[in-house]
Amino acid sequence: MTKIAVLSDIHGNTRALEAVLADAEKAGAEEYWLLGDILMPGTGRKNILRRLEDLPITIRVLGNWEESLWRAAHRKLDTSRPSHRYLLRQCQYIMEEISLDDIEALQAFPMHTHRQFGNLKVGISHHLPDKNWGRELIHLGKQEDFDRLVTNPDCDIAIYGHIHQQFLRYGSGGQLILNPGSIGQPFFLSASLREDLRAQYMILEFDDRGLKDIDFRRVDYDVESELQLARDLKLPYYEVYYESLVNGIHHTHNQDLLHEIAQSQGHDVELDDWLSRNS
Repeated sequence: MTKIAVLSDIHGNTRALEAVLADAEKAGAEEYWLLGDILMPGTGRKNILRRLEDLPITIRVLGNWEESLWRAAHRKLDTSRPSHRYLLRQCQYIMEEISLDDIEALQAFPMHTHRQFGNLKVGISHHLPDKNWGRELIHLGKQEDFDRLVTNPDCDIAIYGHIHQQFLRYGSGGQLILNPGSIGQPFFLSASLREDLRAQYMILEFDDRGLKDIDFRRVDYDVESELQLARDLKLPYYEVYYESLVNGIHHTHNQDLLHEIAQSQGHDVELDDWLSRNS
């Protein structure tokens, strides 16, 4: 019997991760799979990396935010775009505690990997096996895109993160496709569903006959404590983080709003000073 906690899309949410790990330990998780998007835009930095180092993590894959952090650290973003300046300012915050070597180590995770349980082959990725960003695998995605999860290469069960929603569906050949949801930033289109933004993850249980159990779990955590931590740490773009945690609305691609916040809160000045000193 193997019980695995599948963690995805922490996005630096310190308190949500603490609550999920406590729940997983209580549930008897024996190992952990990490599906990417560990840091940014939340409070967690070195503390999250250290906490994850203590876990028996047997699978790690590369998230798109790890790649964005790497690109920001190497000045490969467009400083004329507010969304890229947002990422650069988040990178500045991260690098107050985390070194470039740490960022390189995160970037070294594979895009896709497999695990075998008897005759069952399980494929694990952040998004598509060959592409860790995009909207192909949202709930309204095309069947042919979901089939890419189970045919490139072939597997019986595919597990991915990225869309911030707990999810179960099937490939055209009957293969099982699962998503554990997001620990740090659950997302729903429905306003009614957005009233429940508890941290999400999944526990899988395998035995000698196959996949015995799929447990989609939601865990309460102290949102106000996380927001107070964000204020104490002077987290950049606090307003954007507040909206994601309290209202389930994500503004990371809202160019006008990001520009307005950067101007009014002084993030542009801070960023330009940091870039000039570290060019």
